Amino acid sequence: MLSRLLLAIALSLPLVAVAGPAPWYKWQSISQNGAMVCSQTNPGAGWQRMSGPYDNAGCR
Repeated sequence: MLSRLLLAIALSLPLVAVAGPAPWYKWQSISQNGAMVCSQTNPGAGWQRMSGPYDNAGCR
C-alpha cells in the first residue's frame, strides 16, 4: 500500500513542475459605467472579456 502511494506521488511530481500561473484578462463591465478590471477569472455576470491573455496583474 505504501509503495503504491509513493509511486503515485513520484509520478505526479513532474506535473507540478510544469504547471504555470493562470493568464490574466482585461474585463469590461457591460453596464453603463464601463468599468475595467484585470482578473484571472470572470468577475461574474455583467462582464465581458476585452483583451488578453497577459502574464501579470496589471494586464500589461
